[in-house]
Amino acid sequence: MAVSLWLTVDRRSDQEIQTVPNSPATFTDPERAAEHVETLYADSIRQLRDALRRFVAGEDIGPHVRACYPYVRVHTDTVARADSRLAYGFVAGPGTYETTLTRPDLFADYYREQFRLLLRNHGVALEVGLSQQPIPIHFSFAEHDHIEGSLTADRRMRMRDLFDLPDLGAMDDGIANGTHETAPGEPHPLALFTAPRVDYSLHRLRHYTGTAPEHFQNFVLFTNYQFYIDEFIKLGHQLMASPANGGENDAYCAFVEPGNVVTRRLGHGAEPGDALGAPPPRLPQMPAYHLVRKDRAGITMVNIGVGPANAKTITDHIAVLRPHAWIMLGHCAGLRNTQSLGDYVLAHGYVREDHVLDEDLPLWVPIPPLAEVQLALEGAVEDVTRLEGYELKRIMRTGTVASTDNRNWELLPQRTPERRFSQSRAIALDMESATIAANGFRFRVPYGTLLCVSDKPLHGEIKLPGMANHFYRERVEQHLRIGIRAIERLRQQDLDHLHSRKLRSFAEVAFQ
Repeated sequence: MAVSLWLTVDRRSDQEIQTVPNSPATFTDPERAAEHVETLYADSIRQLRDALRRFVAGEDIGPHVRACYPYVRVHTDTVARADSRLAYGFVAGPGTYETTLTRPDLFADYYREQFRLLLRNHGVALEVGLSQQPIPIHFSFAEHDHIEGSLTADRRMRMRDLFDLPDLGAMDDGIANGTHETAPGEPHPLALFTAPRVDYSLHRLRHYTGTAPEHFQNFVLFTNYQFYIDEFIKLGHQLMASPANGGENDAYCAFVEPGNVVTRRLGHGAEPGDALGAPPPRLPQMPAYHLVRKDRAGITMVNIGVGPANAKTITDHIAVLRPHAWIMLGHCAGLRNTQSLGDYVLAHGYVREDHVLDEDLPLWVPIPPLAEVQLALEGAVEDVTRLEGYELKRIMRTGTVASTDNRNWELLPQRTPERRFSQSRAIALDMESATIAANGFRFRVPYGTLLCVSDKPLHGEIKLPGMANHFYRERVEQHLRIGIRAIERLRQQDLDHLHSRKLRSFAEVAFQ
């Protein structure tokens, strides 16, 4: 679609701004609505990149250049609601609902599905047009764009006058946190995240994980030990080197490592862009690895390291990709004398002493177990260990997991942590699981936790080098296979059941 520029006035600075004209249209076909979103976004990005290219070349590009995100809007006048069994795909009541959209190349399937559900459940047309929300110039960069070395300090400062920069005020999590209040006359939110918030997280994911958002899959495993990653890498390369044999693993077509290093399945040719990947000189803070399926139902595994701050940071950003589930696989301290090293712990509740989410999700909010994930994890343990029923209790215990932000909690005086853990009926302690579960609850992402007891500090069994190495060799590979098997079970479920109504608030947004 050809786009001509027109002039408007920036109310902040009274200077002329070049922008793309709005072109709202209505649709009753989700495919056509998504195509229009893609067209509007592509035109906006093309305008920004062209202006930036000329600016970097030293040209005078004239007044401030602005391009805006597309939006989708729906209006309904009835209090009649959709099927009460649904968890998402409908608005809360009469009114106008809207959200800005970004990266249709990445979210095309997601947008089409959300549009389809709105059209099906409300029978009203969708309006798609250009919003008033500017696209920050940094969020228009292509994957391998780097301009910093091409500009002098003066030219970099000049960018602030000529382009819109990221505005953190447009990226808060009030909608997800349930604190957003719609001003009179403004549309209600249609999604948990606005386009600028999504773009911000997509850029953070590249930084923290060393891989592009395009590679992330809809099922995510988190771990706090490199040993699990080593096993996942070994599995990924084994699968890529093996031909299809008629099994479920045939759907895995690529394995991606930090630096966007892509290994294609035997018999699958390289794709454009594969050659641009290169191992980084050092691993990023939280490296991610992706066992890729074409339907994005593969497995992403992230080593979040130790501590609740990392756990919150990475889940804050992965949440914008709207995964179907995330699961914590890691090591923990067993708190009961009846536990043995190598036993499994299936969390059904959490004591939150991590503190990193206290401002976003008050401590009085319960984090419920999700039956779909719990059953998948328990069934996976049965499948891999070949134990069931009463025999399964020998190696796995279900109960409360406590997460703390104090790695040396054992050294606190008067044994107050031990008393609290006992009162809470906690059976295991770590530093990440409650954070991952709580952020799953907060962002409506199904969550679960399966830990492995690696020490028992209350009973004098602490990690010693030889003992720890033997434990890791014996248990890590089995634990990882259990996590992968749990995802296979979840993948077979109806998404309407997996995305439980337990995670939805009173006036919930329509988008999953």
